[in-house]
Amino acid sequence: MQIPEVDAWLTIDEVAQQLGVSASKVRRLIEEHALFAIRVEKEPKVPAHLIQNGEPLSSIRGTMFLLLDNGLSEQEAIEWIYAENENLGNRPIDSLLQGHKAPVRRAAQTLG
Repeated sequence: MQIPEVDAWLTIDEVAQQLGVSASKVRRLIEEHALFAIRVEKEPKVPAHLIQNGEPLSSIRGTMFLLLDNGLSEQEAIEWIYAENENLGNRPIDSLLQGHKAPVRRAAQTLG
């Protein structure tokens, strides 16, 4: 899967360094949906904008769980987060980065 809108990617080790944790902790954060990784050139990488002020973007985890609970696969959930959404007037990731998680979650609930 490619996401052309992502202009900067971080390796697992780079994320670990930014968060001040081990690479295994980063993998656990990915498993727990606090972050997500996509294979870029055969290596799992995290979109750089998912790290905000030295922490994982807090609204990703709940949003991912809501999408997964509504029957989307992890890949479909990630694609939904980056796709234009007419209910929001932009991409869900843009709203999440602006701190507007409630409208994103309302839009996600319409999927179920």
